Amino acid sequence: MEEPNLSYIHSLSGGDKVFEEKILSVIKLEFPLEKAVYYKNLENKNYMKAAENVHKLKHKISILGLERSYEIAIQYENNLKANNSSLKTEFNTVLQIITNYLNTL
Repeated sequence: MEEPNLSYIHSLSGGDKVFEEKILSVIKLEFPLEKAVYYKNLENKNYMKAAENVHKLKHKISILGLERSYEIAIQYENNLKANNSSLKTEFNTVLQIITNYLNTL
C-alpha cells in the first residue's frame, strides 16, 4: 500500500510553511470527524450518506498524495451509491493508514 506524503502540499505552498501548517491543521481537524460520520453511516447501512462521506474524504486522500487510494475512493463512492459496500475493507485500510500518518505529524 502506498504511503501518505506532503509533496502536493509542498508544491501548493511554494515553500510557505505557514500555509502548509494551516492546511495540515484543517486536515487534522476535519479528517477524524469526517471518518467518524462515515463509519456511523456505514454501520447504519445508509450507503448514500456514506458515499457523500467518501466524496469528502477522497479530497484529503488526494492532498496526501495517495493516487491509488484516490482511485479506490472513486470506485467505492460509486459502489456505495449502488448500495454495494465492496471495497469497504480496502477503503477502511486507507483511512487507517491516513490516521496513523496524521498521528505522526
